[in-house]
Amino acid sequence: MNERLECEFFLVRYVPDPVKNEFVNIGVLLREAGRPQEAQVRFTRDWSRVRCVDPDADTEMLEAMEMEMRRRLGEQFSDTPPLMKTIEDSFSHLLQMTEPKACLAENMAAEMDQLMRLHVEPRKQRARQTVSGRQAIARRMRTHFEHAGVWDLMRRRIAASAYTRPGDPLKIDCGYRPNGLVRMFHAVSLASDVELAKVLAFSAPALREGVARVENAELELTAVVEPIRDESGEVAGEEDFVEQYHFGVETMEEQRIRVLTVNDLQRVAETAKRELRV
Repeated sequence: MNERLECEFFLVRYVPDPVKNEFVNIGVLLREAGRPQEAQVRFTRDWSRVRCVDPDADTEMLEAMEMEMRRRLGEQFSDTPPLMKTIEDSFSHLLQMTEPKACLAENMAAEMDQLMRLHVEPRKQRARQTVSGRQAIARRMRTHFEHAGVWDLMRRRIAASAYTRPGDPLKIDCGYRPNGLVRMFHAVSLASDVELAKVLAFSAPALREGVARVENAELELTAVVEPIRDESGEVAGEEDFVEQYHFGVETMEEQRIRVLTVNDLQRVAETAKRELRV
């Protein structure tokens, strides 16, 4: 039997109004006892509970705070009180941390998953765990890149206007540049928003020309969609969904957009890991 690691964890809380003292657990900071330099932090990907207490919550800012916290943890190796004070002071009391609690872990990754399930993620019915909608696809995409260790190395919410023209509202979910190629990835739900497939197809030529001009590189634009069939092999939507699905895929492929499903994400993440030399 493998010896378990002695660890401690902190819950990271979002506190929109310190006077009311309402909070939502949004993340976990986990570290091996006696090895603070090995600390890991992870925030939720589902902001529904945050929006229940603060409908105007800036979730993009919270995601940026997660990255900044990781950076600070890489510099802060001291004991618990200074660590907590540094984080709380840095984020204007929007974030607070609980006192540490001890735990035993088989490994850090598995323990982080377990702590997130127990203390942070909302409980969902099994029947509703299938991927649906652009947000769910984007969440799956981010999770695979995070597990590959490349998410923090990627550009996110890439403004198309940097390559097309001022005022273009499109923002591509994420991307990176291996050598003379720029890879960009965007979640597209053909079940709920096939119009986005048309928007991406319309934008692709100008994006490709802009990347060549600005980056002096070739663009590989990938749309990540839900699979047309569920795990049982049945078509995942109504009869008209099949026609809508094929229309979306063909529309994007006509503009040289590579179309993959969420089932391809592990392979995509492994490629990114290799190309970014993680």
